[in-house]
Amino acid sequence: MGIFGRKTTDTETVAAAPAAVNPELAALTGEYTIDPSHTTIGFTARHAMVTNVKGKFLDFSGALHLDGTDPARSTASLDVKMDSIDTGSADRDGHLRSADFFRTDEFPTMTFRSTGAQALGGDDYRITGDLTILGTTRPITIDLEFNGAARDPFGNERVGFEGKAEILRSEWGLTWNAALETGGVLVSDKIRLNFDVSAIRNA
Repeated sequence: MGIFGRKTTDTETVAAAPAAVNPELAALTGEYTIDPSHTTIGFTARHAMVTNVKGKFLDFSGALHLDGTDPARSTASLDVKMDSIDTGSADRDGHLRSADFFRTDEFPTMTFRSTGAQALGGDDYRITGDLTILGTTRPITIDLEFNGAARDPFGNERVGFEGKAEILRSEWGLTWNAALETGGVLVSDKIRLNFDVSAIRNA
């Protein structure tokens, strides 16, 4: 029997050829620490139905395990201090830290833990994992583009990725809103997450 149970004929040859390994990617296999000073963890929300508000988190830590021979074995973790939210407005940031939104006194940290990785071809990858906000954990999918690897002037071996994901904040219990007189609501349910990651290989 052949693949998927199809019967092979005498003239057919079925061979399981191993996937070719890119030596440049294989050389990147190892443990990495995310560099906060050259990494952005950001988000975009629709405001008043007419414009976008962008924000980011200033205090976070994370780690990557990269497997250049088998990307499916790669993993990622991220811990974000919610008090470090920054949208460029002190009043708005205070509201986001309050009981209406992130309740940072009770839930100081947002976490991500990967559960799977997939190579999509070229420099594109997809990471699945569990995102925890307000004590609620739900799965998300992050599409990533590998930006390359380099040794910086200080001798650090770096890798870079850009990523994006979309979530519905209500699925994590973030339901505060206000109705507009013209229809619609003040804050969108859909939130776009943006990642621009630089990570340094551990010594």
